[in-house]
Amino acid sequence: MGLAHGGRLNRAAAAYGIAVDQWLDLSTGINPRSWPVPGIPEAVWQRLPEADDGLDAIAREWAGAPAAAGCVALPGSQAAIQLLPRLRAPGRVGVSAPGYAEHAHWWRAAGHEVVALAHDAAEDALDELDALVWIHPNNPTGLCLSRQTLCEWHRRLARRGGWLVLDEAFVDPTPEASLVVDTGPDGLIVLRSTGKFFGLAGLRGGFCFGPPALCDELEAQLGPWAVSHPARWVLARALADRDWQHATREALAAQAAALDAVLQRHGLIVAGGTALFRYCPHPQAAAIQDRLARQGILSRTFEEPPALRFGLPPDAAGLQRLDAALDRLKAHQPQITQMHADS
Repeated sequence: MGLAHGGRLNRAAAAYGIAVDQWLDLSTGINPRSWPVPGIPEAVWQRLPEADDGLDAIAREWAGAPAAAGCVALPGSQAAIQLLPRLRAPGRVGVSAPGYAEHAHWWRAAGHEVVALAHDAAEDALDELDALVWIHPNNPTGLCLSRQTLCEWHRRLARRGGWLVLDEAFVDPTPEASLVVDTGPDGLIVLRSTGKFFGLAGLRGGFCFGPPALCDELEAQLGPWAVSHPARWVLARALADRDWQHATREALAAQAAALDAVLQRHGLIVAGGTALFRYCPHPQAAAIQDRLARQGILSRTFEEPPALRFGLPPDAAGLQRLDAALDRLKAHQPQITQMHADS
């Protein structure tokens, strides 16, 4: 069945007997108002992608990558998550916990010893690690450490030939937090995604920034034409659209604040998140997810600690639907929401 992820709408529709088009999907951190893709010229569909199409320069400017850094376009950052562990001899690797489960899975599959590390344990563990994979900001908690702290971690690891791999899939709402500007030296690798902030998850686009030699090796592992010509064409235009990006950051902040107000009104305390999702620890997280799903609203749960993650509703009607569903849940099963205040 694979690892658990948000967005498995077909599975939820089958499990709850509710048609796919009747769901409000809040289980992902994908922007529900995606970058408006224009019509793609016919010629783009007829030609193979070419590496000298200008996408590299546009991606570097978007992410703030220095000239000394390598840059690899990816068919989704997942591709690098799977390949990077193969480019190091097996060793001891720390991975953010809680966090995106694919990281630990693929490092373990490549023969590495994987150590799950909470944010307050990573500092003390650094000197015993060959690599540290850190989600920045964290998914699902939204925790974002200072650039100063992360740069110091990189220096400590690099002195021994170690790597700091940063998954910055959710950094776009706060681009000033990104460490892409520091890439180039050995040992610092940053993954960026275009699926979340741009709302283009189906396009499967992403980038890896890091030491040039390592980026060359990663690109060789990907093979030719890894990112399709239509995907490269769309990515180049989306990344260059600074006006849309600026307006979207402001809109997402307002949407997240509106979602916070609804969640907190129903006793769901927002303990973290990003502008694209909100994180609510709750001892009855699984029960709340189930009761919402019975009303056609899909959320995401985590087990350790038990918590819910809510993505942004697409519009005011979606937010009102969530509000009404939580009202019904509280009216019919008040013990679920009360447990948070009592615990």
